Amino acid sequence: MRKLLNTLYVTTPESYLSKDGMNVVVSVKQEEVFRIPIINIESIVTFGYMGASPGVMKLCCDNGVSLTFLSPHGRFVSRIQGGMHGNVLLRREQVHWIDNEAKTLHLSKIIVAGKILNYRNILRRFIRDNGENEEVLKAADFLDMNHRDALNAQNIDSVRGIEGIAANKYFSVFHHLIIQNKSDFPFNGRNRRPPKDAVNALLSLAYTLLTNDMQSALETVGLDPYMGFLHVMRPGRASLALDIIEELRAYMGDRFVLSLINRRQLISKDFLYQGDQGVLLTDEGRRKFLTAWQIRKKDEVMHPYLNEKVNIGLLPYAQALLLARYIRGDIDDYPIFLIK
Repeated sequence: MRKLLNTLYVTTPESYLSKDGMNVVVSVKQEEVFRIPIINIESIVTFGYMGASPGVMKLCCDNGVSLTFLSPHGRFVSRIQGGMHGNVLLRREQVHWIDNEAKTLHLSKIIVAGKILNYRNILRRFIRDNGENEEVLKAADFLDMNHRDALNAQNIDSVRGIEGIAANKYFSVFHHLIIQNKSDFPFNGRNRRPPKDAVNALLSLAYTLLTNDMQSALETVGLDPYMGFLHVMRPGRASLALDIIEELRAYMGDRFVLSLINRRQLISKDFLYQGDQGVLLTDEGRRKFLTAWQIRKKDEVMHPYLNEKVNIGLLPYAQALLLARYIRGDIDDYPIFLIK
């Protein structure tokens, strides 16, 4: 199992990344503010429109470290990654699967069904911990039926439609799960590009970071993250990464965001409200978010299929590895990560 190394998050405005020997150097206005050996990190994520030297880009590529650029809102801009590794036969089999309608449909069905079950389990856990809520209970029961609809879908368009219905139902009751700071964190449904409220800003950032980790994981095991099954493929879109994070959104994204809010780790002053330009975290708010995100990734969870404890931050790698084994024919089916 891959060792969980650190991600370097660069959030300081006007930062510039450069190389000094085997070190990544962060400078602001030509003054060094931070440096770290390349061997101590597995990825670099920057926020804002900052620069990086060709030397540091090559250093990252040579050492298998991804360099990702995000907008101040946390929206993906670009990513630099060295050559793909892994067995070319695995990638060839992945292409064959994409061209096989039955295999594509089967994998899409279980991915969406798993996502819906994790939505349902998030709602049921809320009821267990906070007492019965009729609206949340009805949504959980609806999702229980909805996941069976996904498993019985006859084509990929039906699967996508069922997924959309499930997401709308889940997010229609998501505001009940916010039990602290309700006035600072109103939520009236999912929106993005840009997010119109603080909750959506947090969800979008969590999903972006999760997608980045999943893309790295897929590349690590030798799969092409751009050749997906459920999400429509188009240039520049990591469709397979988007596919596989579906089952992890509720556990790694939604529960994390709810924890930040309900534990009062973030408050209203940690956000900038920009009207039509949406809402984004302040520099201090982003620092709090990323610190908590890194700490959360080090927690352990019992993997339901592997039957061993793994760091939460390694879940994308565990699922990427299991998907590769399934495509190679080493296991009979792809084991979705399900929470209780």
